[in-house]
Amino acid sequence: MFYYISTFIKNFILKMSTKKQIPLAKGHWLFGSVKEMNKDILGYIGKQRKLLGDIFYVDVFAFKIIVITKPDYIRHVLQENNKNYVKSFSYEVLKLFLGNGLLTSEGDFWRKQRRLAQPAFHKEKLIEITKQMSRSAEALAAKLEEVKQQNKVIDITEYMNEVTLDIVAAALFSSNVSDKMETIRDSLTVANEFAISRIQNPVRWPLWMPVKANRDFRRAGKDLDSVIYSFIESRRKEKDKPNDLLSMLMDAVDEETGERMSDLQLRDECMTIFLAGHETTSLSLSWFWMLMDQHPEEEQKLRDELKTVLDGRTPGFADIPKLKYTKQLIEESMRLYPPAWTIGRKSLAADEIDGYKIAPAQNMMLMTYQVHRHPDYWEQPDKFMPERFSDENAKNIKKFAYFPFGGGPRLCIGNSFAMMEMQIVIATLAQRFKFRRTETHEIEKDALITMRPKDGIKMKVIGL
Repeated sequence: MFYYISTFIKNFILKMSTKKQIPLAKGHWLFGSVKEMNKDILGYIGKQRKLLGDIFYVDVFAFKIIVITKPDYIRHVLQENNKNYVKSFSYEVLKLFLGNGLLTSEGDFWRKQRRLAQPAFHKEKLIEITKQMSRSAEALAAKLEEVKQQNKVIDITEYMNEVTLDIVAAALFSSNVSDKMETIRDSLTVANEFAISRIQNPVRWPLWMPVKANRDFRRAGKDLDSVIYSFIESRRKEKDKPNDLLSMLMDAVDEETGERMSDLQLRDECMTIFLAGHETTSLSLSWFWMLMDQHPEEEQKLRDELKTVLDGRTPGFADIPKLKYTKQLIEESMRLYPPAWTIGRKSLAADEIDGYKIAPAQNMMLMTYQVHRHPDYWEQPDKFMPERFSDENAKNIKKFAYFPFGGGPRLCIGNSFAMMEMQIVIATLAQRFKFRRTETHEIEKDALITMRPKDGIKMKVIGL
């Protein structure tokens, strides 16, 4: 008996002694890493990764957050043990205006909503929507033709935001919402900035207090609700419903319960599609045009492919699989400049990742940006090399070394929609224009909820 007890104790001590300790990034005794993270979170995390490795703590006002930059660890959180991890605090803030949609909901409710929404995003359902994508891209091309004639300098991010918002509105409602576009755009901006402020600021006014930020946020929410609920109300009265996302969501029936979405659930999903469906795509397109300006050889290869596949005509659904190099360019652009630069998660119960103990209720940052530029997984990681994503090379990319749309069961439901949209917009515009920067300084990356180019990207529109 003594032998078994002593052996158990020895093994327990050995096991405890071999547990890996997660290192802590050095910081201020009170504020931790707050100052450095607010100043340049991407640069700071990159520096700490080199010093501490692929898993470490950062201290934010005495709250320790685990930062992860290793694909295998990210795979564990997002896929292998995904049921133990939920969305982190930042998503609770987003829920204030997105509601309980697919981006913010959890558990059984999320699974039910995902089942209901999934058919609306099947590729065969997107054929009609691609026609609207093409119409919106053509309308933007006409505007850019005027800009070219006027020899104006523009912020390309504003134009990409306009076209993606137009596409997502038409895809949702099959309606021209140009008269509401300004209200939608301004309200989304207010809501986005409000969320950013509450995530970054440890001192937050209660929502009931009548301070200006709260009043502006409530007004923006009412304006957005008014637009969306008006479409839902009118759609329920229509006999011949158009084949758009709202109709698909409205007609979806849960196979297990036979239930359909309520007006509130439809509102939350529409709001999520509005924000997530245009913000990240518009940023991806904006970074793309910046990279084309910097890499004229790759830009010429793009035009060669468009000449071969399209020969000047507007792309359609059948053309998308043929635009292979266009897709490679987009994927490499999203590797270097992922709009969703980090993914937040929180553990439900204690866990262990490669010998590292994870406590319950532990917040994490899965650093998409750092993994996408990690030298252990990418040759010349900071270099623009679209051939990484050729059919031959893409199969060698390590799982979760590239995850611009997330991964596991919560892989972004709109990833195919976004890729098709970007291919169509790029193919339409690149056949007519080049976009050239008017400034030579490096554009600063502004890592807020999404990774934006600080102060925009100033460009001139040049005809071919």
